[in-house]
This record gives sequence, structure tokens and C-alpha cells, in this order.
Amino acid sequence: MKLTMDSRKVLVVDDEEHILSTCKLNLQIKGVGEVLTVSDSRQVLPLLAAEPVTVMVLDLAMPHLSGLELLPTVVRDYPHIPVIVMTANDEIETVVECMKLGAFDYLVKPVKSERLVLTVQKALEVCSLSREISSLKRRLLSDNLDHPSAFASIITRNRKMRAMFQYIEVVAPTPQPVIITGETGVGKELVARAIHHLSGRKGEFVAVDAAGLDDDMFSDVLFGHRRGAYSGADQQREGLVARAAGGTLFLDEIGDLHETSQIKLLRLIQEREYYPGGSDLARRTDAHFVLATNRDLKQRIAEGKFRNDLYYRLFGHHVEILPLRERPEDLPLLLNHFIALEAKGLGIAPPEYPKELVPLLAGYPFPGNVRELQGLVSDAVPRSRSGQLSLEPFEKAVASAPSPHPQAPAKGSSDEESLHSKVDRIWGHFPTLREAQELLINAALQEANGNTASAAAMLGVKRKSVYELLYTRKKEN
Repeated sequence: MKLTMDSRKVLVVDDEEHILSTCKLNLQIKGVGEVLTVSDSRQVLPLLAAEPVTVMVLDLAMPHLSGLELLPTVVRDYPHIPVIVMTANDEIETVVECMKLGAFDYLVKPVKSERLVLTVQKALEVCSLSREISSLKRRLLSDNLDHPSAFASIITRNRKMRAMFQYIEVVAPTPQPVIITGETGVGKELVARAIHHLSGRKGEFVAVDAAGLDDDMFSDVLFGHRRGAYSGADQQREGLVARAAGGTLFLDEIGDLHETSQIKLLRLIQEREYYPGGSDLARRTDAHFVLATNRDLKQRIAEGKFRNDLYYRLFGHHVEILPLRERPEDLPLLLNHFIALEAKGLGIAPPEYPKELVPLLAGYPFPGNVRELQGLVSDAVPRSRSGQLSLEPFEKAVASAPSPHPQAPAKGSSDEESLHSKVDRIWGHFPTLREAQELLINAALQEANGNTASAAAMLGVKRKSVYELLYTRKKEN
């Protein structure tokens, strides 16, 4: 069963009607889900057989059938339901006996509303986590996706990406926030839209780019304001949180938020409450929160630029997207997809890409990831001739890529001394220009598995130059 916000049911059992109504009101105010109440303990087992209850709050001292008698039966027949017991007796023996019988936690009457809500929320989170683990285990063992169409816009055949899809299918329907991390251009919004699709929520998907928003803008964009809240506020404005009601609020680039905005975001996610500008009345939200960043948040915490408590509140469900350089098997799929997409926009037949293109790109680090590849294809397709994709944009990108392992000269020695030591290890003498040229060509061809286009890109010359050098060498031999 998918544990969505709407499907969570809390059952409160007590023989005192005023306690039932108070508990129900306190829980509903905090939006924990549907709250059922029963005043006659004899009705509990028939109700459990008919209703999918998520958490039970059970009074121990009741007529007919006491909670202490009912508890072992519920734990035995419905082990997936956490049972929180309530008792007016705070004797340690009673508490110990309840915990031994399988109670999740206990509350001492009179129960404070904060304590009740926190305990029920904790039980709901544990219950949700248990279901997620079971579901994820089943999916990983079967290697199946229940809803592959939700990921149609994410082109991949990478095994780790598929495992990510399986994880998303498990966590998307839950009410907990999801944090998406990954480098620029990996497709974080596509993943966020897939999460929204799988969540089953009927409301809108609302995206907000938090980068560059100061605290006032953050509050106004998200929470809105009442008319007259500040100078120039001539009309009331509904914020994007209200617009995302019943749906998903996607906050991108949260690693760049100011500290005051981080505090407001923490309260919004934790309490599901916010204050529109100029209003003293808190408004509640049932939106699902999906957040993303390309920043290293642990490093931001160490720098004092990100709140520790917000970090731990967000990382309950974490989706990390692989960079393109770690998914080389996806290059042919993405090339075909983007070529077809660009050709359709231009109204031409999709050109074929040269066979040397994939080996050429396989060693390129793609700092802009999938978005960069799409940009290169968009530049190459209009340049195509005779149905063949132009290599020029790709060769320029590869040729301009920085060396992955730059080495500085040893401290205390000159560049010439460092170069001399390397030269002596290779030749034992200072090489001629022809010797150095031949070594570089051989090394580049070996690194590129004999592919002249890739070798030319590494050497920073045109393919024609490599062909000419090879021809000259062959002719001389």
C-alpha cells in the first residue's frame, strides 16, 4: 500500500468522548491525515479488519475490553500498525509491560497536544520507512519498474539510473520531502516531474528557482501577501505554495538560499505552515516538497552557509543523479534522441552521426552534462551536409577540455628541471622534433584506441593533420 498523505489513517481509541474529540482536533490541525475515533473497544478489531489503519492510539483503562487485553491481539494480527498506548497510570511496571507486549510508545494522561502530535508523527514516519524498505527490496530483487512511462523523458540504459528509478517509485507517494542532488545539466527538474507524476497528487507541479532570491523575494514569491502589506502592494497575491496545493512544489538551487529564507523553509516543511505577507494568521499547506541543488551542502554547512537542521530534515529521501561522464553507454541513445528532436524542429530528416563520434565523446568530461550534449547537437544538426552530422562542434568542445590531471612543477625546482627528468626517462637524450612528434601521435592513438578523430581532438589539431603525419611516417618507413 502506498502511504500518501491522503491514505494515512490514525485510529484513536478511548472511552471518554471529550478526549477523543480533543485528540482528533489536535491531529487534524497538524494535518497528519484522516483521524478515526472509537469509544467502545469492542469495535476495534472489526474496524481494523475493514479499514487500512496506519497508526493506533489506544487507551489502556476501558470497560468491556481493556487496552492491555487488546494490545497483544493487535500486535499479533496487525504487526504493521504501530500502537501508542495512553494511560493515566505512569507506574514504570505498566509502561514496561506495554513495551514488552509490542507497544510503539506510550503517553501519560493528561496528554499534551505537542507530545501527542510528535509521537503520532514519529510512528507515521517509522511506518512509512518500513513500507518503503519492503517495497524497495521487492523492486530491486525483481528488477522491475511499475510505471516506466513516468521516466520516458529521461533517456538512459545505465543500471544505476534504473536503480534510481526504482527508488523514486517507492518514495514518490510518501509525504516526506525529497532532495535531488547532481551537477548542473543532469536533469534534476525532469526527475522532479517524474516524482510528481508518481506521487498520485492531483494538484499542479510548481517550479521555483531559488537562486538569486533575497529573503523578501523568497517570502513574497512563495507565501504571497495581503493587500497593503507593504508599499506598492495594491492587490492581494497568492504565493506559489498556495498554487501548489494538492500538488508538488519544486524548489531548485536551495543551496544558494539566504539563512533567513532557510529558517522559513524549515518551518514550512516541518510544520506545513506559513504566513503570507501582512497576515498574522498562519496558513497550512498539503503540497509535497521536492528540492534540488548542485551544491555540496555538507561543504556549505562547514562554511556556515547552510543550516544543519534543514540539511537533516531534507535528506530523509535523497535522489542523486549520475553525471553524464559516468554513463558512457547512454551517449548513443542521447545522440539519437537529440538529433531526432532537433531535426524535427528544423523540418529535416535526422542526419546520421559518424561512427567516430561516440569514441570521441567517451573521454570528454561533459561539465554541462546532458544539457551540454543537447546544445552541441543543436549546433551540429544545422551544419550537417549530405545526411551526415557535423563533427565540428564536438571536436571544438573536446579540444578545449582542460586536462583531467594537471600537474604543477615540483616545489623548489624549475619547469626546465622537471622537463629534463621526464625527457631522460623516455629517450636518455634530448629528443629531436620528429621524435617528440611521433611519441605524441602514438600516445594519442593508443589512448583513442586507434580512432584518428579522437586522437586529433586530444592533440588539438584537425583530423587531416593526423592523417598527413601518419602518411609521411609510413612513406618514410
